[in-house]
Amino acid sequence: MTAPTPSYVADPDVALAAAGDRHAFERLYRLHVTRVFSLCARMVADRTRAEELTQDVFVRAWEKLHLFRGESAFGTWLHRMTVNVVLNARKSEGRSRSRFEDDDEGNGVDALPARPLAPGDRMDLEAAIAKLPPGARRVFTLHDVEGYKHEEIAEMLGVTSGATKAQLHRARLLLREALNR
Repeated sequence: MTAPTPSYVADPDVALAAAGDRHAFERLYRLHVTRVFSLCARMVADRTRAEELTQDVFVRAWEKLHLFRGESAFGTWLHRMTVNVVLNARKSEGRSRSRFEDDDEGNGVDALPARPLAPGDRMDLEAAIAKLPPGARRVFTLHDVEGYKHEEIAEMLGVTSGATKAQLHRARLLLREALNR
């Protein structure tokens, strides 16, 4: 017997999975695993670690699904959980508060020029992002790829917004260097 579907949960698979239906959760997994893995991979730049973190995200989602209130889309809730799992893993590994090496506040730095990527450029960009220092890569991913504001990133990482601006500035400079070679 399954629990009644709360009216605020739009996706029936979410309601069924929250009630313990493993098949519904498997469907949710298949629908969202690529996006979760991609976010993990961008944040840690290590495929094996990203696979482990993706698994951790879905284990945590299964454990916490009963807490999902439906105030946002399930994908949004899962995305936020993914960011939290990655950041918490970094903290437990003792690397989340690595010292920022760039003292520049990053004010007035333009974003990378917006232009369509040629077929080989996408792989070059992904490789360049993977080679960024961890702090700069996390901030770049959260700000420029995922769209978080500096204040949100600062809160997530436990640093000042000035530090996130400096890391973003550093990441963009390093990416420009790498891509202009």
